[in-house]
Amino acid sequence: MADEDDASKTEDPTEKKLLDARGKGQVAQSQEIKSWAILLGGTAGLIILAPYMANQVRILSRTFIESPHAISFDFYHLREVFSDIAVEIGLVVAPLFLILVVLAIAANVGQFGLIWSAEKIKPDAKKISVLKGVKRMFSSTTVVEFLKGIAKLVIVGVVAFGLALPLLNDLELIAQMDFMYSLDRIHLIAIYLAAGTVAVMTVIAGLDLIYQKMKFAKEMRMSKQEVKDEHKQSEGDPQIKARIRQIRADRAQNRMMDAVPDADVVITNPTHYSIALQYKMEDMAAPKLVAKGVDHLAFRIREMAEDNEIPIVENPPLARALYASVEIDEEIPAEHFTAVAEVIGYVMRMRGELN
Repeated sequence: MADEDDASKTEDPTEKKLLDARGKGQVAQSQEIKSWAILLGGTAGLIILAPYMANQVRILSRTFIESPHAISFDFYHLREVFSDIAVEIGLVVAPLFLILVVLAIAANVGQFGLIWSAEKIKPDAKKISVLKGVKRMFSSTTVVEFLKGIAKLVIVGVVAFGLALPLLNDLELIAQMDFMYSLDRIHLIAIYLAAGTVAVMTVIAGLDLIYQKMKFAKEMRMSKQEVKDEHKQSEGDPQIKARIRQIRADRAQNRMMDAVPDADVVITNPTHYSIALQYKMEDMAAPKLVAKGVDHLAFRIREMAEDNEIPIVENPPLARALYASVEIDEEIPAEHFTAVAEVIGYVMRMRGELN
């Protein structure tokens, strides 16, 4: 079933789905990028801060090396001494820890930006379910992550061993070196190994980031039906929208037909167009179009005009022109005044309202 579902998901994720996933804290992220950033910070600290830190530790330990007899070994004094040393060492290593914290945060923000989501910390029964937990332990994702971890350890181990092998002679001689020189040599060896490890982790982290982005894109893919359903939710069901438009059109048509009995004349094509005009000399500056239609609707307008004894005048050019240029409840534009005035005058003379 899962394979069938994946096979049906052939469409790229919509912007809405990506935003919804981001709101839930679901983004493409690589843990290897975080490890790489912390390792890079540690290496930078080893290069830049290690000499300063080693010097500070040497100063702190001088009393214990040069004059241990001056230290009182009762509980009260020992507690004060070790408390002071803990604070001093904390201040010494604080810059390195600060660098590591900043880089760890930057590694996350650099991948997917700032995200504030409560979804990840919401209580979820699935997270404490033993059955669900066992399934997660043996899921394909867990197996892949496990194999990736093993492969990473093997690769880093091989590279580190390859780098350390030529330095074995140095390690044998360190015991015979002056103490300060041996510390400097150990410092250089540590930098050498750390730099090599960072180089390997750079490649691993880059590949893992690409893999995580491809995996996330695959997980976010949608089926054609999901895209259609989302479009309906965001834009509205096309069938419902069409039905609403039809209802509005029917209501507008009914209102228009209700106005036909109040018309003073209907101008026709004679069969394809019908235009109902109203003109009250004392109230209107110009005649107003109250109804119009073609074919079946034109027939209904003529039929209603006959039922209400409204004069029907055949004037095909004028009927077509008014249908194309005038909307319902609009006054007749100036370019049609003369033609309409002739029709209105004819009707009024027929009714005996004009001599």
